[in-house]
Amino acid sequence: MKQVAIVGIQGVPAKYGGFETLVENIIGDNCCSEVRYTVFCSGKDYATRMKTYKGAQLKYIPLFHANGMQSTPYDILSMLRCLRGYDTVIILGVSGCIFLPVFRLLYRKQLIVNIDGLEHRRAKWGKFARWFLRTSEAMAVRYADVIIADNKGIQDYVWNTYHKKAELVAYGGDHAQRDVTEERQNEILGQYGIASGNYAVSVCRIEPENNCHLILKAFATSGENLVFVGNWERSEYSRRLKAEYSGRQNIQMLDSVYDLDVLYALRNQCRCYIHGHSAGGTNPSLVEAMFFGKPILAYDVIYNRETTENEAHYFKTSEELVELHSKLKDECKMQEIAKKRYTWSCIAWQYRILILSHK
Repeated sequence: MKQVAIVGIQGVPAKYGGFETLVENIIGDNCCSEVRYTVFCSGKDYATRMKTYKGAQLKYIPLFHANGMQSTPYDILSMLRCLRGYDTVIILGVSGCIFLPVFRLLYRKQLIVNIDGLEHRRAKWGKFARWFLRTSEAMAVRYADVIIADNKGIQDYVWNTYHKKAELVAYGGDHAQRDVTEERQNEILGQYGIASGNYAVSVCRIEPENNCHLILKAFATSGENLVFVGNWERSEYSRRLKAEYSGRQNIQMLDSVYDLDVLYALRNQCRCYIHGHSAGGTNPSLVEAMFFGKPILAYDVIYNRETTENEAHYFKTSEELVELHSKLKDECKMQEIAKKRYTWSCIAWQYRILILSHK
């Protein structure tokens, strides 16, 4: 049995983001008998510290949170904790990869790094942070035995920038499907005063690169109904948008939804899904939305086109979004593509192959 350490996430059970959801779904029932995972978790982020979860061992890193400014020391300390006893180390994200030149002197077995999206291109980072993330990315590509890209656009970027081959492994989204009765779904819609099929929905972190301002402007212009779920109190950008658009009768700006039944109902009963992400690779929220079989209007970048196989509707401006929405037809191939490419059993199997192929 291969002993595999996973580094770089807040932990499991998943309660934060895409990498956490990835780990949540490659352990447990989707994990093969040849692999035993150990997941390094933030002791600061988990009040209750379980020793095992879904068949995986859990180990906790004290002192640091997994995200924000503390993510780099958190990742480095996690790496130091897995120098012995593991056949493979999987690092998710590049924030701690600045340490890899030292780590590789001490750890000679298989190293897999999922470089995520192009973090250094995100608008929220200043000059130093962008330099640091770009350097960490370069270290990841240089020192990893296996580089994972979650999108062909990222895979092409790795080849064009570093002349290195990256393995293409995306995310699953079938966990978004739940058994919620029609009665319960109608009850949820009633709580928000919305009718089935009479609104668009968008779910994301409220950040400039997710083009939240562009989406809100489009629906303020058109007067069509929008339910926008996000963290509206997180930053100056999000608070400014909430102040500007929360008074619109056709726009509901909901704080982050953690009740999965509520999120299921909002997605399952919408007319269409709006996806404004412009940075990163295969975005988990887009993959999840594809399983509902609704038309998707996505920001026009290579990552979104690759994820949806050019079968979604694409916009670059608020005017284009208004026009697309006004001409929207119900037929789409999103669910068909999702079931073919983005199930967790398939993703877990791809990780298994990468791990077991190393001698």
